Amino acid sequence: MSQYIKNLKTPIAIVGMGKSGDAAKRLLISCGIRPEHILTFDGKLDSADFKDSNKLMSEGKPQTLVVSPGVPLASAWIKDAKNQEIRITSEITLACSCLTTEKLIGVTGSVGKSTTVSLLQAGLEGFSKTGFVGGNLGIPFATYASDVVEKKRPVADWVVLELSSYQLENCELLSLDYSAITYLTSNHLERYDSIEHYYQTKWSILGITKNKMLLNSEGGDLIEYSKAKTPSTQVKVVSKKDSNLQSYQLQKAQLIGQHNQDNMALATTLALDCGWPTAAIEAMKNFKGLSHRLENLGEVKGVRFINDSKATALDSVMIAATAAADTLNPDGVLFLLLGGRDKNLPWEQLSSLSKMPRTEFVFFGECRAVAQSKSQLKGNSFARLDEAIGYIFSKVKAADTVLLSPGGTSLDEFKSFEDRGDFFKKKVSEFSTL
Repeated sequence: MSQYIKNLKTPIAIVGMGKSGDAAKRLLISCGIRPEHILTFDGKLDSADFKDSNKLMSEGKPQTLVVSPGVPLASAWIKDAKNQEIRITSEITLACSCLTTEKLIGVTGSVGKSTTVSLLQAGLEGFSKTGFVGGNLGIPFATYASDVVEKKRPVADWVVLELSSYQLENCELLSLDYSAITYLTSNHLERYDSIEHYYQTKWSILGITKNKMLLNSEGGDLIEYSKAKTPSTQVKVVSKKDSNLQSYQLQKAQLIGQHNQDNMALATTLALDCGWPTAAIEAMKNFKGLSHRLENLGEVKGVRFINDSKATALDSVMIAATAAADTLNPDGVLFLLLGGRDKNLPWEQLSSLSKMPRTEFVFFGECRAVAQSKSQLKGNSFARLDEAIGYIFSKVKAADTVLLSPGGTSLDEFKSFEDRGDFFKKKVSEFSTL
């Protein structure tokens, strides 16, 4: 049983009742905290005990706050709580307090982390019967911890966690055996004071890593940023050209695109450093990719459709657009859907896409005017994704490619990038009957 959880002062308020908050509540109860000593807060959820932070603090009088990653620690009321010596913790820390013999790998980065973690998951499944993969991707870490505490699963030999910058802000007990950073580029500037603040939060993963921290040599600003840091023997730069990787023939991997060769090299080197068997690397080579991340939906009426709804950073858009253009039919046109909700991103980065031949840009959503103005890309603009897709369907012909790689988040029209991607898939299936 977790001594850390046992020692938390009650009432305990869970701030943010998404997947992470639900998992934290379950773990607290599994570890002996009585349900009546747990309060729930969520500004958007009617089923939460409190929707107003002032009422939570004045009426609920919590002594501990379990803050979900999506809630900024810089919020005035959370800072006030900290000043009043109310304990601030997280779902990740609660889970870490229950660990015993597990070895941990943490992966962070502005883009590429979900693919790298999913490659590691494929590798783990190639040899381990007990491994756990989760965190920011998929299953919360506290769900794993609850399953172990409740004796619903064995202790894992390896735990692989995708870690967002938000999670790295509040992970008091997290200690990693190995870690990796995939990429650094502008992201989440609505939450951070500056790009330096955001990059430093990502870089802080080094301080909680016992052995090696691996860096992708093609990771945007990553290598340049690392040069400004104090040299460390823990840090290792990984390239797909590294001689020790050549015998594994990573170029035969199922994933499309040069950027995924970089992800393969990073995941393979991590696996080798961790002492994983060759079977793990073969399993990673057979991994075909994730939904909503450069997901090839195949051809309908000779038109190729690619769902990259997860692309909410501009480097992701550049990578997707380049991959689609490189594999475009010589007789085809690339229709690129851009938009959604803005995160204060530097859309001007996309201006170089104007040089791509046979490409038509189609803007949609809340940030369509900002995206088009800053990128200076010519194209039609629509209030809703549905309208933008309808326009493309009226023009598209066999040999063309339609790529949804929006740059903006989904939260203007949809509840998640998955929801947006599923909507796109539904429209593609309807195209066959038009």
